[in-house]
Amino acid sequence: MSGATERARAKLNLSLDVLKKRPDGYHDLRMVMQSATLCDEVYVELRESGFFLAETNRHYIPSGEKNEAVKAARAFFAAAGLDHGAYIKIEKRIPVCAGLGGGSADAAAVLRALNSLCGRPFTADGLREIAALVGSDVPFCVEGGTALVEGRGERIEPLRPLPDTGAVICMPFFSCSTPELFARIDSRTSPCRPDTAGLVSAVESADVRGVARRMYNVFEDVLDRRGERAVNELKGALLDAGALGSVMTGSGSAVFGLFADGCAAERAAAAVRPLCREVFLCSTCGGEENLTSA
Repeated sequence: MSGATERARAKLNLSLDVLKKRPDGYHDLRMVMQSATLCDEVYVELRESGFFLAETNRHYIPSGEKNEAVKAARAFFAAAGLDHGAYIKIEKRIPVCAGLGGGSADAAAVLRALNSLCGRPFTADGLREIAALVGSDVPFCVEGGTALVEGRGERIEPLRPLPDTGAVICMPFFSCSTPELFARIDSRTSPCRPDTAGLVSAVESADVRGVARRMYNVFEDVLDRRGERAVNELKGALLDAGALGSVMTGSGSAVFGLFADGCAAERAAAAVRPLCREVFLCSTCGGEENLTSA
């Protein structure tokens, strides 16, 4: 059968704020999110009804119903009223459990691929509605780019694309528990908050230095001592190597820095490599142009 291949881009949180816990158990968030060139490659084929399989190059990633890509395929066919299955093959490059949205990006790529294979029954807005049923970061990942994201992640306001900017992403030698971090956020009494309005203004002005100065993630404030030391060490090393700004993304544990030029980013990647498990040299990038007229 014919198939379709899509890139699944990592997402970076230029800012992340947790506003409050909702009656449904989720949290209202306010984030400025940005796509990066670091990406997985997702191949999708239509199959017979009831067949769903997601294969990856990472043995520990589930291949069945617990995989977000499979959930996305099922949600797509249910919304489209189609009785199909899907075979999905994912070449993983984005680290898992890192705050980079790899699973969400894969799910969004499946939605785009199926939309193309099935004759584009949905607009980009329609795909985002389906995406919201799959996971909180999936709606942003459908189109990506630069955006103010609110609610559970379903309210998206596209922003002026950030100029392509060098980025170094670092994976520390520790991981974060997202439920534990949210529990600590809920117990805070005097939280600090990002200057989201100032950050949005800097984005709209294409002021990369202003963006970098305002990057902030409230989850950094509730890390345990080991996590705090590791994140601060990486942020300090990136800044010492010339980063315009550095911050943890998502609920961690990945830390990234933005750089004025590619040469500075290359030097920084070499400098921080001994301090972390993996280092990725990439850049920020725009959204999926093939969806703008869908």
